[in-house]
Parts: sequence; structure tokens; C-alpha cells
Amino acid sequence: MWPHSFILLLLLLLISLISLASSYEFTTPLQKFLSCLPIQSSPSISDIIYTPQNTSFSSVLQSYNRNLRFLTPQTPKPILILTPLDPTHVQATILCANSAGLELRVRSGGHDYEGLSYRSTNPFVLLDMFNLRNISISEESTDYVAWIEAGATVGELYYRIAQFSPTLAFPSGVCTSMGVGGHFSGGGYGNLMRKYGLSVDNIIDALFVDANGVIHDRESMGEDLFWAIRGGGAASFGVVISWKIKLVSVPEKVTVFNRKLTIEEGALDVAHRWQFVAPNLPKELFVRAMHNVVESIPKEGKFTVQVSFIGLFLGTTKSLIPLTNKYFPELGLKESDCSERKWVESTLFWYNSPQGNGIDFLLERPKNGSSFFKSRSDYVKQPIPKEGISAIWRTMIGFENTHLVMQWNPYGGRMWEIEESATPFPHRAGNLFLIQYPLAWVEEGVEAANFYMNMSKSLYDFMTPFVSSCPRESFLNYRDLDIGANLGSGINEGVAEVYGRKYFKGNFDRLVKVKTMVDPDNFFRNEQSIPSKIVIYIVLNFGKHNMTHCSSNFHLLKTFVSTAGYDVSYGSFEHEFFPSIIYISMDSFLVCLAYGF
Repeated sequence: MWPHSFILLLLLLLISLISLASSYEFTTPLQKFLSCLPIQSSPSISDIIYTPQNTSFSSVLQSYNRNLRFLTPQTPKPILILTPLDPTHVQATILCANSAGLELRVRSGGHDYEGLSYRSTNPFVLLDMFNLRNISISEESTDYVAWIEAGATVGELYYRIAQFSPTLAFPSGVCTSMGVGGHFSGGGYGNLMRKYGLSVDNIIDALFVDANGVIHDRESMGEDLFWAIRGGGAASFGVVISWKIKLVSVPEKVTVFNRKLTIEEGALDVAHRWQFVAPNLPKELFVRAMHNVVESIPKEGKFTVQVSFIGLFLGTTKSLIPLTNKYFPELGLKESDCSERKWVESTLFWYNSPQGNGIDFLLERPKNGSSFFKSRSDYVKQPIPKEGISAIWRTMIGFENTHLVMQWNPYGGRMWEIEESATPFPHRAGNLFLIQYPLAWVEEGVEAANFYMNMSKSLYDFMTPFVSSCPRESFLNYRDLDIGANLGSGINEGVAEVYGRKYFKGNFDRLVKVKTMVDPDNFFRNEQSIPSKIVIYIVLNFGKHNMTHCSSNFHLLKTFVSTAGYDVSYGSFEHEFFPSIIYISMDSFLVCLAYGF
């Protein structure tokens, strides 16, 4: 039973809150937000606001929803969508959402695997960045650089680079409809990573808006924050307006290939050998191994595994064949398997663009998702033995479903040269390859969703002995809420520690410090955001009252709130409404009067 003094404190809290409510006219958070916008921005901002009463609200919301799992009547919707045309609109949105007590979600391309860029269980505003898509390329000293706004897609970037020069490129993803705002901030991985590293390894500046609505570049934000947003998930810290990137060199012609082998055609020996060869090939050669369940031919109703060895070589076929014959003869690659093309054209091959499409295809922005989707990720540090691969394949075949896919993406090269603390992305030397488990389906309904989600989990669980452990590492760009998530409005540091270590390993500690420094009130948050260091502030301003009464009861408050796992500090400051405030978290507070002690 709580002491009488503490019960009195809680009663006084209730009285204070009732008194406050009766003293001020009630307004909704949406009303507060809308009344704030004209103050913080020009009247023209009204043209880019969409509320549920607007006829375009649903189409704008759904346009960049890439996953049908989150395109249902049950999916929480924003109370308002704002589509900024310039940075001042972003600043105003942040300031007004903060003052109105609303969450903010930021969407650039809508490819967050768990939809966290456009959904929340709490009232929220959606800041949709698709209008901010300008790209400018220039020469600086001996380098070529580009400024690219956060709402531009990877495909648009590739297209603009090709217009500027056919021998320039940028290391980024193979899915060309991704927005660069989120893709880059989570790491940005693609088939140039063995040669040039990740996207974040080639970002040299950024324009960024913090929780106070202030725009920073690299110099003004400081190296800690600049470090954090390059791989730590910028959505935990603020809003990226644009990135400055360093472009990389590629030859006039590159070579692509896709060599497919089933179990019956000897895929096991080749896949096993791939683990030893692919990470140690010359940096110019990237060979993905994609494992698919397919129907056996000609055995109808029977299934097997087919492995597609998909490659990009920064050179000609004439140079590639001797190289694969030397390092990877088991693959049996022939000239007839290969195709030479410009680098920008190779991006169409990797995106599985229909043959005959020109590079204008890179400018297309597909509307809405076409399937339900779930993905997970793993890192492999030791080669999986043949019997292990066979067991994995038997498990995959056992589902008798051709939607099941497992991608092996080789490391080595530049990825092994960069220190794991250089950016928040820590998965560097010591990793042979990254696994992605993408699973897409088109069947509607709860029963189908449960079937496929259970299939995904079963394969992931089966892989446990073959992948990293303590922690079992994951890739932020392949977001997976099943590894840990904060649900509701608060942030549990214990839960954040779990997913934070999986995504960032030891870099998680530095990310928390940066977060606490730049966003102590945890305004920028989601189910897997970086937490501020939560502190409970006992705030006192008693005037002539005896402060020893409060300090003598401080241990009662500390005992009460420490059960939630929070730290406690002690201090004082003025507050607008109350002579004394007890902050329990960044999201809520208890109020007591001075004489309550």
C-alpha cells in the first residue's frame, strides 16, 4: 500500500488537471496544428494540405503505399497529409506538429517494409516528400557530386547521372522506385557495394531539419549528427531535405548475367562453393545467389529449389569469362549467359524491367503496392555446410509454395575495408554475406496473411544455427518489427536495446547519445526509433515554501517511477502553468501543487 503522502499527491494531481481543463478552451490537436501553420509558413501552404474531408486524401495516402498489408480499412490513417514544396513547409510542419502534440511520420518513397513511414497507432501527421525531387550534378575539383532531394527516387538519380555522363554511377539499391530519403539513411545497399561500399559511405553533406525547425548542413549540425543520419535511420533525428553525394566511376560497358541451376542440375555444389568464392572475388564482380522454390519440370505437383546466380561485372564479357573460369569454374558461366550494356541499362536488368524498356522506365513511379509483403534479414559469418544447405532447401520445399525466396548477397571488397564504427551501419568485416528473406503474396484475407507470415517466421527460425548470434544481426533497410518494437506512445529502453543492438551493434550507444543531444523530448519517434535517454525530472519551484518537504519525499517518487525502468534526476526550473511538475516521461507528466508535499 502506498503511503498517505503519496496518495495525497495523486489526488492533487487529479485536482490540478481538472482545474487546468476548466481554465482553457478545449481544442483538438488538428485544430492546433492548422492554426499554427499560417504563423509558421506562408498562406500558400494550404494548397498542399490534405485532410480526410478532402477528396484527394485517399489517393495521396495510397499513392506511395508499397505494401498491401498496410492498405486495409484497419490500418490507422493520418489526421492530415502535407506534401511540402520547399524546406519552409517542412520546418512549419515540424514546429506545428510538435506544438500540437502530434506524431510526425515522414515518407519519401514508401518502401519501409513495415510501413512505419506512413502509419502509426497514435494521432499523426504524414509529411509526404514526393514533391521534393530535384537533382543537380556538378564537378568539384577532381570529383563529381550531386545534390538530391529526399523525395527523388533511386531510378531518377540513375537517370540524371546517365544524362550527365555514361561513366558515372552511384552505389545504391536495385529497386529503382525507392525514395532516397529513407533508403540512404538506413545504409543504402546495392550491387556496387563490393567496389564502392554503401550509399552512406559516399554521402558528403546533407540539409536536415531538427525538432526545433532549424535547417542544418554538415557544418552546423556537427559530425555526431551527420554520422547518425548516415545509416542510423534519419527518421529518429529529424527530416532530411537533401543529400550531397559523391559519384563513382564505371566503365563504358558493364556485363550482367543470370545463371540458373536447380538441385537436379547441381545447384548444391555451386551454392556451397559460392560462399567461399563470392566474398573474395575481385571488387568489380558482384554475384548474388537467389534461392527460389519452383515447380519441378516435368514433374507436376513436385517442387525443387532453383538458384539464380545474378551478376554485375564492371568490365566486358571478354574479361569476365577468364575471371570466372579461374575463381569460380563450378558456375560454368559462358559468353552466351552474358550481356554487355551501359551501366544505367544494367539497372533495368537488375530491376527485372521488361525487355524493350528504355531508360525512361527509371522515371516511372508505380502507384500503390501490388502485393502483400514481409521480409527479414540475417548475416552469415561462417560458410553453411552442404548438409545445412540441403536441410534449408528441404524446409523451403516443404511449404510447397513458389513465393518463398532467399537472397544471398556477398560481402568482401570495400565492405571489409571500412570500420564498423565509421557509420552507424556496423555490418562490415567478418560477414561473408547478407541474407534477405522477401516474401510476397497476392491472396487476400486474414487466413492467407497468417499462412505466409508463419511461413516467413518458420524459415527464419530454422536458419538460427547458421547465422550470426549475440546479437542476431539485422539490416535496418530490411525493417522487421518481429525483432522488437515499441507499441503505443512510449519508448521502452529495454525493447529499444534489443532491436538497436541487432541493427547497430555497438554503434547503438552512440546513436542514443546523439538522439538525446538533438531530440531529448523524443519528438521524432516510431516503433523502432532510437530512444532518447529517458529521465524523470522532479521539477520544483516552491518560492517561499520549504523545499525540504519535497526532497524528503523524493525517495517515494523515485521508488514509484523506477519500477518502469527509468532513471531519476533532481532539479528545478520555472514552468508556465504550475509551480511544481513531475515529468514521468517525454510523453506525459504528473502535476502536483507545492503544498502537496
